[in-house]
Amino acid sequence: MMAMASLTAGTSATPVSAQPVTLPALFPTPTSIDLGTGSITLGSAVVLVAAPGTDPETVALVRQILATAGVETIATAKRLPATPDRPHIVLGTGDTALVRDALGRSKATLDTQAEGYTIATVAAGAGIVTLAGNDADGLFHAVQTFRQLARRASLPALVIQDHPAMPIRGTIEGFYGAPWSMADRTKHLDFLATVKANTYVYSPKDDPYARDRWREAYPAATLSSLGTLAQTARRNHVDFVYAVSPGPSVCFSDPADVQALERKFDALRAIGVGSFYVALDDIEYTKWNCERDKTAFGPSGAEAAGVAQAQLLNAVQASLSAKDPGARPLIMVPTEYYDAKETPYKAALRKHLDPRIVVQWTGTDVVPPAISIPDAKAATKAFGRKTLLWDNYPVNDYAQTTGRLLMAPYARREAGLSGELTGILSNPMNQEAPSRPAVTGVAAFGWNDTAYDAERTWHFSARELAGGDERATAALLTFFDTQHMAPTFGSQPWQEQAPRLKAALDAVREALADGDAAARQRAIADLTARADAFANAPDIIRAGTIDPGFAAQSRPWLDAMQRWGRALQLTAAGLDAANRGSGAADRYFADAKRLAGEAAAIKTIPGATRFDGPIKIADGVLDRFVADAPTLIAVGSSDRGGATTGR
Repeated sequence: MMAMASLTAGTSATPVSAQPVTLPALFPTPTSIDLGTGSITLGSAVVLVAAPGTDPETVALVRQILATAGVETIATAKRLPATPDRPHIVLGTGDTALVRDALGRSKATLDTQAEGYTIATVAAGAGIVTLAGNDADGLFHAVQTFRQLARRASLPALVIQDHPAMPIRGTIEGFYGAPWSMADRTKHLDFLATVKANTYVYSPKDDPYARDRWREAYPAATLSSLGTLAQTARRNHVDFVYAVSPGPSVCFSDPADVQALERKFDALRAIGVGSFYVALDDIEYTKWNCERDKTAFGPSGAEAAGVAQAQLLNAVQASLSAKDPGARPLIMVPTEYYDAKETPYKAALRKHLDPRIVVQWTGTDVVPPAISIPDAKAATKAFGRKTLLWDNYPVNDYAQTTGRLLMAPYARREAGLSGELTGILSNPMNQEAPSRPAVTGVAAFGWNDTAYDAERTWHFSARELAGGDERATAALLTFFDTQHMAPTFGSQPWQEQAPRLKAALDAVREALADGDAAARQRAIADLTARADAFANAPDIIRAGTIDPGFAAQSRPWLDAMQRWGRALQLTAAGLDAANRGSGAADRYFADAKRLAGEAAAIKTIPGATRFDGPIKIADGVLDRFVADAPTLIAVGSSDRGGATTGR
């Protein structure tokens, strides 16, 4: 909830501005923001005052933010002066005297929740900005919020108190098909930091040493790369969780397999990984992998599988706790990972599984159309603990997603789910950078589900990818709309395709059907402008997104979008010609049909996704309009409007 104080303009001395103070748009939405009076302009010189013990990398991030904001000179000090002569930036945790002093001058109190922080800006005099974390993670989150605030021309006087609603927020690289490269994973961890996510699970299905050959040690080079990745995660205050999937071949009752799991985790612990996960999804649990399990647990079946899995997982949890008493609990995904119906398998897990172990759950289905508080309560009851949601969005590794990027806003998850979940992990796409719009929503919802706004967060993700450039942001939103479809495993999607484009094209249809001559002309002119923007968007995106990986991973979609845009331009020209009675309309429509055919024939990058196939661009909306356009206005035999020039 946001509380707004007085918006009266301040009268303090320079650099305090006399302009009205406005509430900043911050994502994820903070728990509370109270606006004060006046604002601070950072200018070209500031003083940075870091409390003892502050993480040097966090201090370096503040310096980077200030430099980006145009600050040329950053002096340092150990304490606040009585009257600052330049803006002073104070940062540290709330248990330090420096931060307590700065908060006291701001008449602010520290948010004392885990990962919580307070930002307080005092606009009197030269100005003081205090970034106070309840812990090191909270301080890092405060700096990420400051990164957004520092983009403004001036910082409003305000107090932000903020902390996450859910303890676990992030992604699980748990898809089938080509895993991400180490470079993509590094970029992803840097991105997760910006949206205050705190967890990344390494669980690519196609890593043979994590699934099919899980008993085998990693090659030294791969292990070294994973260690580097774990360091990147720590720098970004993200918990790197290593997952192994032994289910296809494990013998649950064999001590040698428990030891194999322990050896695997020991090797990862040696390179800096401290959190672990055992995945038992997508396996056959109605037959044993070894005769020993039949002797230990009886005939195979769902209940016996639950007992066997609990025994194995409990042994692993005990080993982890013995080796590192402060380690985070083991996470597992069960074989029955979707729905919350009572079953013998779930009852066995509920009865036998160590209560410390975190259980993942995908919702009411593998790809659920919505998740409600009653759904989550049912899962809590079924598994005997609050679950960690594995949300299969925006993952595109199943047949219904062939030819699609899933880029709609993260929606239809009920506000208040934080009361029944331990957190949310998004399963992203094979394409890392195009996954970010959806993952931004997942992280924002996990941080503050009660104040989450899907549409505004979606727009924010586009601005982030565009580096704040308005033209590139608009082009990205146009592109996102063509990939708005969110399928399920059934026949009905849970997000419709291209709603913005459909509304615009429906308006054209209505104007042509019911409007007068002036209305038809306006509708065709509007369509022409929209078609131009649509056709130009791919080039703007290629040149205007700050991560070249986005354009590279979206390449066939951008290529197809450009051709569809040209087809729409020709369609608009055809409608214009038809409206004027020109026989040139037929040629425009024929050329549009040809380009639409070329666009529809473009396929995904071979091997990039689990299912290769034709690219889908606003399908069911754009293709239908281009096909229907020749029938919307009858062209007379005479050329009343004269010849038109081709595009």
